[in-house]
Amino acid sequence: MADLASFETKIGYVFNKKELLEQAFTHRSHLNENRSAGREHNERLEFLGDAVLELVVTEFLYAKYPDKPEGDLTAYRAALVNTVSIADAATKLGINEYLLLSRGEARDMGRARQIILANAFEALIGALYLDSGYGTAKSFIATQIFHKTDEVVEKRLWQDAKSKLQEIAQEKHGVTPTYKLMDQSGPDHNKVFVVGAYIGEEKVAEGSGRSKQEAEQDAAQKALAAKGW
Repeated sequence: MADLASFETKIGYVFNKKELLEQAFTHRSHLNENRSAGREHNERLEFLGDAVLELVVTEFLYAKYPDKPEGDLTAYRAALVNTVSIADAATKLGINEYLLLSRGEARDMGRARQIILANAFEALIGALYLDSGYGTAKSFIATQIFHKTDEVVEKRLWQDAKSKLQEIAQEKHGVTPTYKLMDQSGPDHNKVFVVGAYIGEEKVAEGSGRSKQEAEQDAAQKALAAKGW
């Protein structure tokens, strides 16, 4: 694990309670291999940070787009706080260097790592909130997330991938795509779902996410890419 002081320098905030920052970067799998570490894993902080992130982004969008209906604002928010978006923000902060993981998790650099990074980003928000309050957490989120908004809206990145896939599949093949749950893992409050997107009998792509809906959207997005649509 890299020196946490260097991370504090990177985000421009020094924690009063260093153990909160350490906990934010501690994955459950690390404690399974290091039971005497005297640490807590980050799932409770992630639970808190997820709620703070959603409130801050909702408040921002409500003020930024006074004429947009609730449905549009919900779609924008989903695009800003989904796993891909916040894992990207975590990657740009170099959070990967600071994670405490089991040896097995440390080797996996695929979709599972993306979800771990997203969870750690939310846990970090929870840690900032507990250490210094809503204002500090809000400032951090503003710096890391808000700049994505204009691109999300202008490029229609918020558009529902499932709707787009359905529209094109019906037009080209006369069928409606279906989604099948392939796998689910993790504790109840932090499950990872894997879903297959099918057009007729053909499995076109698999997607994953922290809810079935997010996994279906991810699968639809990958199916669109696989089909060149």
